[in-house]
Formats: sequence, structure tokens, C-alpha cells
Amino acid sequence: ICYFPSVKHSPVSNPSVNIMSGKYVVMNETNAYVLYFQNSMNLPPDKARLLRQYDNEKKWDLICDQERFQVKNPPHTYIQKLRGYLDPGVTRKKFRRRVQESTKVLRELEISLRTNHIGWVREFLNDENRGLDVLVEYLSFAQCAVMLDFEGLENGEDGFLDKAKSWSRSIEDLHHMSTQPFCNTLVRSARQSVLRYVLKTIKNSRLVSQKDDVHVCIMCLRAIMNYQYGFNMVMSHAHAVNEIALSLNNKNSRTKALVLELLAAVCLVRGGHEIILSAFDNFKEVCKEKQRFERLMDYFRSEEGNIDFMVACMQFINIVVHSVEDMNFRVHLQFEFTKLGLDDYLEKCKHTESDKLSVQIQAYLDNVFDVGGLLEDAETKNAALEKVEELEEHLSHVTEKLLEVENETMMKVADLEKLLLQKDKDLQTIRETYESTNTQVNTLRRMIKEKDAAFQRHFNIEKRLLELEQQGTIRLHKKPDGDIAIEPLGAGSIGLGIPLGDISQLSLGSTAGLIEPGAADPSLPPASEAPPPPPPPPPPPPPLAPVPPPPPPLAPPLPEASPSVILSLGLSAIRIKKPIKTKFRLPVFNWTALKPNQINGTVFNEIDDERVLEELDLERFEELFKTRAQGPVVDLSCTKSKVSQKAANKVTLLDANRSKNLAITLRKANKTTEEICKAIEKFDLKALPVDFVECLMRFLPTEAEVKVLRQYERERRPLDQLAEEDRFMLLFSKIERLTQRMNIITFVGNFADNVNMLTPQLNAIIAASGSVKSSPKLKRMLEIILALGNYMNSSKRGCVYGFKLQSLDLLLDTKSTDRKMTLLHYIALIVKEKYPELANFYNELHFVDKAAAVSLENVLLDVRELGKGMDLIRRECSLHDHSVLKDFVQASDTQLDKLQKDAKAAEEAFNNVVNYFGESLKTTPPSVFFPVFVRFIKAYKDALEENEQRKKQEEAMREKLLAQEAKQHDPKVQAQKKRHQQQELIAELRRRQAKDHRPVYEGKDGTIEDIITGGPDSSLKTPHTGASSSGCPRSRMTVVIHCSAPLKCTLCYVVQTPAQLEHST
Repeated sequence: ICYFPSVKHSPVSNPSVNIMSGKYVVMNETNAYVLYFQNSMNLPPDKARLLRQYDNEKKWDLICDQERFQVKNPPHTYIQKLRGYLDPGVTRKKFRRRVQESTKVLRELEISLRTNHIGWVREFLNDENRGLDVLVEYLSFAQCAVMLDFEGLENGEDGFLDKAKSWSRSIEDLHHMSTQPFCNTLVRSARQSVLRYVLKTIKNSRLVSQKDDVHVCIMCLRAIMNYQYGFNMVMSHAHAVNEIALSLNNKNSRTKALVLELLAAVCLVRGGHEIILSAFDNFKEVCKEKQRFERLMDYFRSEEGNIDFMVACMQFINIVVHSVEDMNFRVHLQFEFTKLGLDDYLEKCKHTESDKLSVQIQAYLDNVFDVGGLLEDAETKNAALEKVEELEEHLSHVTEKLLEVENETMMKVADLEKLLLQKDKDLQTIRETYESTNTQVNTLRRMIKEKDAAFQRHFNIEKRLLELEQQGTIRLHKKPDGDIAIEPLGAGSIGLGIPLGDISQLSLGSTAGLIEPGAADPSLPPASEAPPPPPPPPPPPPPLAPVPPPPPPLAPPLPEASPSVILSLGLSAIRIKKPIKTKFRLPVFNWTALKPNQINGTVFNEIDDERVLEELDLERFEELFKTRAQGPVVDLSCTKSKVSQKAANKVTLLDANRSKNLAITLRKANKTTEEICKAIEKFDLKALPVDFVECLMRFLPTEAEVKVLRQYERERRPLDQLAEEDRFMLLFSKIERLTQRMNIITFVGNFADNVNMLTPQLNAIIAASGSVKSSPKLKRMLEIILALGNYMNSSKRGCVYGFKLQSLDLLLDTKSTDRKMTLLHYIALIVKEKYPELANFYNELHFVDKAAAVSLENVLLDVRELGKGMDLIRRECSLHDHSVLKDFVQASDTQLDKLQKDAKAAEEAFNNVVNYFGESLKTTPPSVFFPVFVRFIKAYKDALEENEQRKKQEEAMREKLLAQEAKQHDPKVQAQKKRHQQQELIAELRRRQAKDHRPVYEGKDGTIEDIITGGPDSSLKTPHTGASSSGCPRSRMTVVIHCSAPLKCTLCYVVQTPAQLEHST
């Protein structure tokens, strides 16, 4: 409810008009009222912005509602009544009559402070009314009877005066501020008058103390502190917090619990902890305590029957001790309560039946610092750090050794791959030779067979002719031209002779009596080609030479042709794949397919994806990856140096900056000009480090500098007058073929490093290329991917024969129907279930991660540059006799030759593997090709791990459901549930650790109320992280705040402590 002033105080221009009398007001006046309401209600910026956005009708309704509300009493009404209770001149009878309604007045004041607008509260606290001073004064007056032992007045005046002085000091708060009116009277008046005055005041206080005035006063102060303005005034007041702390002496346990809750809330506000400790210092002196918090502990021990007070007290102790940042100070506060017997008492109360108190006690014990344990932990930590340092050093050595072994292994693998590559070449040559020889052998066999058949025919004809001649049927005679003629004998015979050479013109079947029926009809060769007739009996034909058997195969037979592709017959032999019909609609796998004419000679020419489909459970696959019925198909897809001053008589011919930089470079060599030039002429790398030579390369003399130096020399001017840098440049420029010499020195100095740098990169390319190409398991994995991709895409895009390797990255983009599994997860699952031998396919892919970081183009360029550098040195050796260069060439020639061979082998191996996978050499360098496999392997391993986690979660859920079903039928469950509530609450408090620092509250509007009641912005509703000293790792500790009635709630306050200081309790 917000306070709205009367019309005469309104900001409207015409105050005589009552806003309730009509429905219409001018726009400006309406906005003026709204602005006034905004300021009076103390709205936060977001609420004020919302109020300004209301339309005019809603604003008008708000104005009318506010006009209906009027504050019952202005602030000065309550202040006057409170001052009347404090008036020492009032008679006893009159005071009794007035004090009857003091509690009611205070309750109305508390409601007004809590519900009225901020302007009312400010008016109550302004300099004119000084409401806070009056309220604190009344609080002090209301509890002075409790502070003093009234019965001690009968024992003597001296003891009473001492106690009166102590009570007076409680009002003055040891700050020597202005004293109360009756205290000033106590100082100025005579001894007897003081006694009478104090006696009367204490008697009046005794009447007040029997009521709830102290409790309601604390409620009023709490309402004031809920506003930022009021909180700041209370915190800066000389006596307010001290009087609140002194209210712990009240006999009402509910009041003491309220005081402790308010003080605990102040502890959590910035700067509040110091003020609370100062108030208890004052409490100690006023109440004559030997130790701080002594009376608080007495109350804690004596109120065993009041659980609410004990919970509030334990909550306050927990916050006071464990809400400070300084660890040493926290231990100090903890020790204060230990000396007062808190630890022993908590041990006694630890098994209390109250869950709230038990949680508070456990929270304190969880936060306790065991200094002895900390010392042991520190010693253990130091020993552990030494051990860690030792292990790190050992790990460094092991890492270096591992790197050496890895390089050696990679070199051996590369050598083996090079040998394998050479053997493959030799094998290919042998195969070609074998095929050529085999063709020739087959041709020769066919020719021999044809010759043998012809010879046999000739032999049979000659034999028959001889038989006919012996029978007298024919006669053979030689003609003049040398041919043999056949002359038939008999009456019906033809008189003319038939030459033997024309016998082939006759059909043996038509020659009467010459050829037996059923004989063959071969053609006779010409007479000139026929062998001479053998003498009878004719000898058998000579046996033919045996044909040697074909050589054994030189290589294992090629794999069987797939049903889709018949190998070695070209594109025309590729069988068109049939479309696959799926039961459900599946998402599209957006791979980049290879054309049918691109798969010849690639890995996809050797795999059979249709065979894989026959082995897989495709119904399960469709059930996992089917698209949702209600949705469309988703297509997933150089520090400056101070230069020494030159002498005035030195001549400088070079540019100033160049001369300065040259001077810096020359100082690095720490040699004279003559020594440097001599070392360059002799190619002496022992005298000149390579780094220095590379620096000197930047100072090769230009033509202009040479011209100026030569001019200076022609003028025969003394060289000692030149600056040191100019003199060096003069001698430096006189070296013959300076640029060539410098290049040679740089080349020689860096040669070994370049070879050592390039060799592992080439070995990585060779080893990775060979392992990827020769991996049978990788081939099977691609076969599975091709099969599943064709199954998903067949109905929409048709089957393909291969795909680009970049499509492997898209396996994670194709997800199942419930979006919990990707295609790669499914592949990992079926590999584990049906093809377990392929689960570690990545073990066959060696050094792909190292090859992925190699720029082969740059490496080959560097190797060519090394070859050019070596040619330059050879020309230098041929022209000039340099023993240093000759020794270098002799020692390094073999290394360079091996490096060049490795470079050629690496390039060839990489080209082969790229072509083998159907990729383009122009667009697929090693930095693109090998990372595909690196990412695929990593994603596959992650998929395996996630599949295992999902399986464990499903098993845990299944076991949990079974356990819950079993518990429902277990009669002991309900009894155990109540027993475990406390442990579950503590465990929950410990789990809620979210922040890394203790939130410090600012004294803003509503802060105190939020802290105490657990408002929306209070960290007391959620675990609260305590502060630790700078640089310390943090651990957790818990404080639980219990709010008294009528709130009926439990709040959590968690303090963070350094992990190394945590000690189990």
C-alpha cells in the first residue's frame, strides 16, 4: 500500500480541483500525478518503466486508487507519544495510564514503517522529527530494567551507582556522544537526586519490560533497515546496533531469536560484520563479560527447551564465524567460541531430535578449521609438491624419449613404406612381363598345334597313297618338272596322270578306291612343301617337344568381382545398382558422390556395399532414423638500445639508423672487424655462429654505400678517422663474391637443421599415405558407410558408387528421429555388435595426425632449395679450392641424396593415396586430406564413448525403476524415509555449490527483509559461497538459517573455504 498525499500537496497546477469529482483531467496533470506516485512508491527502474507505459485510463484508475488511500497518522504523532513515555517529569500514576497503549502505538508504527511509502519513512527519520533517535532511546529505556539488577538497590547505594554508570555507558556506547537527558541530570544532580531519578526511571522501565515493547521496537528497526536510506542511518547511528545487541538480555526467547536473526542479516551486508563485532565488544563491556559472546553462550546453553532460539543462536554463530574473508580471523573467531565451550556443547547436542538444529550444528562442524590437521595437510602438500616436481621432471625425460622413439619408429615405417612402394613397382613390372610372355606362349602353342595337325594330315595322305600304289590301284611317277603325278590303273581309269600337287583339288570321297569312306577331308600342301615319301613301312611322326607348363602366379588372385561391378572390364561392365525401397521415409545423407567413371582404380572399386546391406538389421536402422510423420523431410546438412656516443672526430658515412643497427649486431659477435672478415673468407662457421651470419645478411653493402666508401678511400683519407661501423663496412665490401659467400655460409650452417626438420615431415607423409591406402579395416568402414548412405538416399537420389572423403564430416549431421543419435553413433554401434574386428580400425592409420600438419608443397620447395644450395657449393669448390666446403660436400651429399629420394617417395606415395580415394590432387593437399581422417577418428572415438555412457544411463534408469517398484512393496521403506530426511537435506546443501565468491549484499531497499525471509534475491534460499583468502582454492561450507514464526521456513547460507584447509570432521 503506497501513501498518497492530500490534494493540497499534489503537483497538479490547480489544487482546488478534487480529482475524485470528475473523470477527466488534463494530460499534463495526469502525467504529473503518475510521476509523483513513481517517486513516492520508490519503484525500481523496471517497474517505473512499466508504469510509464500504461495508457491514460489505467493511469487515471491508479490515481483514483491512490487518492482513496490516506495515511492514518503522520510520523510526528508516533514520535510525540514515544517522547511522552520518556518524559521523566510524568507522575507514576500518569505513566501507568500512558504506558498501557505503548505496545499498540509501537505496533502501529511498525506497520506504518513497513507499509507506507518511502516519503513517510524519510519524514519519520528527518532532522526535524529524529525518529530513529527517539526509537533507539525508547529501546534503551525499555530494557534498562533488565540491564540493572533492581534488587541490588536494597544492598547499598555504591553498588547501584556502579550499575547505573554501566547502564549509562550502554547508552553512550563508549563513543562519548551526546547523552540522554536523564543521564545528563545524573551527572549534574546531587547523589540523592540521582538515586531517586534512576529509581523512578527503572521502575517505569520495569513496567515497560513486562510488555512486548522491546520486541516491537526491534521490528520497527528492522522495517527501517529494509530501506537503503534507513539502513544507512541505522549503521551510522552511534547507539542503534549496540542497543539491538543489548536486547539479547530480554527475557523473551522470541525477542532474542528476532535479534539474532537481524544481527545475522546485518553480517551479510557489506561492512556489517565489523559493526556486529563492535556491538558485541560494547556488549562485553556493558555487561561485564570476561570474554566476548559469553552471555550469548550462556543463553544458548540455558534455553535447551526453546528450539527456535537455539536454531537462531546456532545460525548466528555460524554466520559470524564463517562469513569473513580472512582465514586467520576466521580461526580466531572460531577459537573464541571454542574457549566458551561451544565444541563440547555441540558434541552433546549433535544427536538432538530437532532436524533444524541438527542441520545447523552439522553445518558449523563442516566448516570448522582443524589447525593441526591443516599443518599436517601443509606438510603433506609440500611432500606432494616435491613428488610432483620429481614426477614432472621424469615425465619430461620420458616425453623426450618417447618423441625420439616415435621419430625413429616413423622413420622405420617410412623406410618400409618406401620399400613396399618399390616392391609394388617391381611387382607391376613383373606382372606386365608375365602377361606379355603368357600371350606369346599361348600364340606359340596355337601355332605348334596347327603345324602338328597339318603334318599329321600329310602323313596320313602319303601313307594312303603308298597303300594304293602297292595294291596296284595307282601308280606314282615323277614328272619332268619334278612334281609327282598319280596315274590310276584299270579299264575305267583316266588315262591322263594327276599330279600329286593337285590332289588337294579332289574330294577324297569322289576318288574311286583311293580314299576309304569316312576319311577326313584335309587339304594337301603343295608338293614343294611336302616331305619326301618315307620308305615303307613309314616311320611314325616324330614326337613334338613338350610344352612347358605356365609359370605359377606371381601375386595372390584379385578379389572376387562384386555383383555390381565386374572388375577389369571398364566402365561398360558396371552394373547399374537397383533402387532400394525402404519401409519408412529416411533423412538424406548429404554426401558428395563420385561419378561412375571416377571410381575406376579407387578403393570403391574394391568394396561391395550391397553385401553389407544383407548383413545389417535394416529395420532397426529405419526405426532409429525415420523422419517424423508430421514434418517434411529435413535435409540435414628489437627493444631499443642506447648507443654509445661517437667521438667528435669520427667520420660517419652510413645512414644513422643503419649504422646504429650494425653496431648492435657487431657487438653480438664480440670479435674485431678483421676477424669477422677473415672468417667469412674462409667459410669458418666455428668462428661465426649461423645466427650472426644471418643478421649480417641484412647489412650487405648497397651500391651507393660502396661508392661512398670507395670515394673516401680514393681520397686517401685515414681509415682510423672512420667510425667502427663504417670501417667494418669498408672491409666487408672488399670481400670477393660477398653475397655468394654469405649465402654459402648460411646454407652450410643451416643444412643439418633443415635436414632434421624436413626428414620427419617427409617420413610422416610416407608412413601416413601407406597406412591409409593399405588399411583393410578402413576399407571395410567405408564399405559400411557407403551401404548405409545408399540405403538412406536410394529412394530420393539413387545409389552411388563412391563418395568424397569430406562426406565423413557429415556423419554427425545426420541424426535419428529422437535427435539423440547420429549416423556415426549408429555406425559405431553396429561395428561393435556385428563387426568387432573393425572397432580399432584407427590403429592401422599411422601418423595421420602428424601428416595433417605438413605442407608438402613447402617441404618439396625447401628440398629443391637445398639442392640448389648444394649445386652452388659444388660450383664454388670446382672454381676454388676450399677444404671446408669439400669436407661439407663429402659429408652432406649422401644426406641430401637420401632427402631428395624421400621427397620423391613422399610425393609419389601421397599422389597414389589421393588417387586411390578418388580425390583431386589439385584441391587436396595433405593439410586437407589427412585431417579428414583425424576428425573422423576423433568423432568415432567420441561416439563410442557416448554410446557407452548412454548404455550405462539406460541400465541405471532401468535398475532405478526396478528398485522403485521393489520399494513400493517393501514395508520398511516408509520407516527409513523419515530417518534419512536429515542426511538428504545435508547432502543437498553440500551439492548446491554454484558460485566462486561470497556475495556481499548492499544496504539497498528490501535487502534486510530478503536476507531474513529468503526473498527472491537472497542467497539464503540457495547455497551461499563464502570468501577465501586471495589465491586460495575454494571448498564449501554450509550455514543454515531458520526463520522464526510465522515464516516457518529454513534458509541456506554456504561459505567457501580453501580446499587445502578443508579437514574432515
